[in-house]
Amino acid sequence: MEFPETPSIRRARAAGQAAYRSPFTPLFGAHSLKGREHYRIFFCAFVLCLALFAGAAEAEMSPASIVAAGNVYVSNISYDPATFFTGDTGTVTYTVTNGNSNTTVGINHATFSDTSFQLVSGSYDSSSTLGPLQSRKYIFSIVANANDGTYYPTFSLSFRDADNLNYRDTVKIDNTPLILTVQDKPDAFTKGKKDTVTVQIANPRQSDVKNVIFSVAGANVTLTPSDMFVGNLTAGTSQLVNFSVTPDTPTSLAVNVDYDNGDNHHSVGMALPVPFTTDKQQAYPVISNVDIKNTAGTYHVTGDITNAGLLTANGVTVTSLAPAEPQDPYQTYVIGALKPDDFGSFEISFTAPKGTGSVPIQVSYKDKDGNVIVSEQPVDLGDAVLTKDTDSQPSLLPIVAVILIIALACGGYLYMRKRKNQ
Repeated sequence: MEFPETPSIRRARAAGQAAYRSPFTPLFGAHSLKGREHYRIFFCAFVLCLALFAGAAEAEMSPASIVAAGNVYVSNISYDPATFFTGDTGTVTYTVTNGNSNTTVGINHATFSDTSFQLVSGSYDSSSTLGPLQSRKYIFSIVANANDGTYYPTFSLSFRDADNLNYRDTVKIDNTPLILTVQDKPDAFTKGKKDTVTVQIANPRQSDVKNVIFSVAGANVTLTPSDMFVGNLTAGTSQLVNFSVTPDTPTSLAVNVDYDNGDNHHSVGMALPVPFTTDKQQAYPVISNVDIKNTAGTYHVTGDITNAGLLTANGVTVTSLAPAEPQDPYQTYVIGALKPDDFGSFEISFTAPKGTGSVPIQVSYKDKDGNVIVSEQPVDLGDAVLTKDTDSQPSLLPIVAVILIIALACGGYLYMRKRKNQ
């Protein structure tokens, strides 16, 4: 390959110089033959590199590759959880689809970026290909670092033969918890009485929560059930939970709900006081028309019991308490069920130590749940009326006389019958 001589070369040759200086003399030396040979080699290599670079650039950014990359799109995106609490860890999944029916697309790397979410899983940095009409998922682990609000993360996909694909979507951070509300409870709690409490669990969030567990605890109280698995709670819905409370003393209940937002554990709770007050609707037995008689040291008390409450008193019984000692025939008197405004009579018998001024009379009944409710009312023994012992042993003479008469009659009948037969 011959190169045209420059004026400087011709001048040098005309002057009879053995060597000349070319633009590449500092690189290849000043000797004419050797320098010219090196010059030719370098020039050829330079031209070849330019040709290769131009060919590669033309191949990477060709119209066909740009059109093919334009048919690649994000076909689906999903966040888990769908809505984050601040500090929640979750995942975002992008599904990328190659819409070309006969062209494979080269992909260099994929990444997720947003200042409000920390990327903890890293990017996809290895080169790969996506075949015609194929889809591929890119999953990133992220942590929500911002406060409540709507954010717009960016998904970037770098093509080998075209520009990048940048896709923005929306995700929300919402720190609204589940809400607990007491829907129904008794007007008053009573010692030993079983009552039902209803609590509503509401999900005001814009996404579902899972693994919802209800629990309740308290001192000196029986709770049934104390734990309950609710399961999933859809966004914008609520669930009612019922449990029974049987307190021994006034107390306070700790109501708690645990739940998961994605794989992140959260909880919410409230306090439920359990005071002892008078139930405005319960049965209320009242003793009236009391009459007391003292017969030979044994007291006989009669009277009426009226249900002045608003609920039925079941299995009403009456008996005497210490210092009295119940005696036959009426140690305990059973009246049975008393509906509201209904009444029944009773009679009990007991003895009491000499000098006793009053004796408590106990009235007990069962409510609709089978709880036994008791009340006491004292009776003044000083009001007792002395009576004779009407229950003393009767005379046997009349009985003996009747038996003799019957015996004589039977004997006479048998005697007369025998004589008639003879």
